Amino acid sequence: MINQKCKVVILAGGFGTRLREETEFRPKPMIKIGGKPIIWHIMKIYSYYGYNDFIIAAGYKIEMIKEYFLNFVHMNNDFTVDLSSNKVELLTKNIEPFRVTIVDTGLHTMTGGRIKRLKPLIGNNRFMVTYGDGVGDINIQKLMEFHIKNKRYATVTGTRPSSRWGELDIKENLVINFEEKPQVRNSYINGGFFFFEPEVFDYIEGDSTQLEKEPLQNLSRDRQLAIYRHDGFWKAMDTYKDMEMLNKMWESGQAKWKIW
Repeated sequence: MINQKCKVVILAGGFGTRLREETEFRPKPMIKIGGKPIIWHIMKIYSYYGYNDFIIAAGYKIEMIKEYFLNFVHMNNDFTVDLSSNKVELLTKNIEPFRVTIVDTGLHTMTGGRIKRLKPLIGNNRFMVTYGDGVGDINIQKLMEFHIKNKRYATVTGTRPSSRWGELDIKENLVINFEEKPQVRNSYINGGFFFFEPEVFDYIEGDSTQLEKEPLQNLSRDRQLAIYRHDGFWKAMDTYKDMEMLNKMWESGQAKWKIW
């Protein structure tokens, strides 16, 4: 049975420098796809499978993320406000079941360091992690079942997009080598959508630790990093061209990540 109390960490604190046309004004997770921030799309994927307890590891322009969620109900509904009493009556009820915790994990903290800072909130529990700029038609339930079955500290979702990110050498269901952004070879790559056991915290030293370097490399060395192969749709919004493509997919009704 799926533990739907499992928290979902979304890494949302980076500068997004390769998408400077947009990130000069807003953090990358707040860039809109089809009129909604991409972080909303990511949350909807998890919510479809019953996971609604999110921790947003923020940093760069955190105030915009806070404002979005603090004003979420009023900005997504029609309402009447009585200015004499300051009472608000909602006329529509476009709401989400999300429980959102926003944590300032530092402006210059690396991805691993952001996760490490969340340890007091996660405790000795299994948790999920993903990036704040990637969407896909990931079956979270099957991913969880795969993670539990393989009994490893970590599971990474491996994808096969046209661009290369963190490449994974695999043998059966284990990652035997993790290489971030290789120059050659074409294989499964790091698509995020991780499942972690609390032991993963021991692989992260501190703020300067990049998840995609020593932690995942050492987990693979110790045969503690499994791969869930995802051959469906996945796309990271890394460039302006990526943003345009995702918007076109949404507008044309071809948003393959829209599983809800």
